[in-house]
Amino acid sequence: MFLAAQGIASKRPARGVRDKQFGEYLNRQGVLQLDSVNVFARAHYMPVFSRYGAYDTAKLDRFLWGPPKGHGAHGFEHWGHEAAVMPLDLLPAMLPRMKRESDWVKWAREKLQVERPGLLEEVLAAVNERGPVVGGDLDHLAPREGPKGTWWDYSHVKTALEYLFYRGEIAGSRGANFVRTYDSLERAWGTHALDAPTLTLTEGRQHFFDRAITAVGVGTPRDIADHFRLLAPKSLTAAGLGPFAASAVERGLAEWVEVEGWGEPALLAAGASAPSRATASALLSPFDPVCWFRPRLERMFNVDYRIEIYTPAPKRIWGYYCLLFLLGDDIVARVDLKSDRKAGSLIVAAAWREPGVAPGARRRPDALVAQALATELRLAATWQGLDNVVVAPRGDLAPHLEAALI
Repeated sequence: MFLAAQGIASKRPARGVRDKQFGEYLNRQGVLQLDSVNVFARAHYMPVFSRYGAYDTAKLDRFLWGPPKGHGAHGFEHWGHEAAVMPLDLLPAMLPRMKRESDWVKWAREKLQVERPGLLEEVLAAVNERGPVVGGDLDHLAPREGPKGTWWDYSHVKTALEYLFYRGEIAGSRGANFVRTYDSLERAWGTHALDAPTLTLTEGRQHFFDRAITAVGVGTPRDIADHFRLLAPKSLTAAGLGPFAASAVERGLAEWVEVEGWGEPALLAAGASAPSRATASALLSPFDPVCWFRPRLERMFNVDYRIEIYTPAPKRIWGYYCLLFLLGDDIVARVDLKSDRKAGSLIVAAAWREPGVAPGARRRPDALVAQALATELRLAATWQGLDNVVVAPRGDLAPHLEAALI
């Protein structure tokens, strides 16, 4: 039921991937997470590939954000689940979250008021007049007084832009090379989106909770709340989820159920169903909704998953950027992938079998897993414009995978 709600229970349809599929994914999930990691493929490209197969990533970018310096975007960017793109119909629910005070918002405002009084108003006026712009376009408003420091050493102008973006006073988008651009709300979102009635913070949370029930299909209240990060620090607590769950049940959106082995009540979405058996195979990135909530991933699939990008190399167990491999109703392997675009190769730096199996599943033979994984990796390489797949001799599945690719 969970995989079916996620749109990843059945084999991919044999058809081209176009705006219809992009819209289907965005509307089903309500959120598409962003991340700058590009060692294999950018985060927002992967969930669409996992469900639909190879497609033109430039078309997805155009669908999400519209043409450069143009209109026609189907989504808006904000912190819906970390940094993410969300469909425009969720804007009324998101606006009250944008206005909510946070430690960073307070710090940025006070810093700018002391060090650069009046800069927020100048930057807002400049974006509304000249947008879309990148930070460098407005550096003349407050030239940096010293050398640039670390990665997160924002200039005063960049701090002002991020503050205004976070507060929903300007819109963020993406330009060339994934660089964030800033524009007026009217140009970026359109007046029809801005004219929709804004919800209160509580109404917005209920709307997100309701939407997440459909995306999750079946889950505990915490599983559902995590979909839109309703339990963010200094926000809603797990104890506060009761009224949202009760309201959803009262309105017929879900019913309470017990799931064997979970040890806590769960909500089942109205109309949720499952195919007679799961037949999909897919690579799943750390930023895929299937993998987001680690307690659910462990409870449902018996998988302990951590991103090791920020782990020092000698301490990594699995690899720098490991993707999980879903086969049917079980996550059976993980591979550390890298696109060597200069050499035209998809590098499998490590390939591992998952040590356990999902509750109720049977462990498949290594050779069968390797064969299915080889098929998926060939498709991934073709999608990335790479000529071949190269397997390094690391991981207990590596010998089987190398043989399967011959």
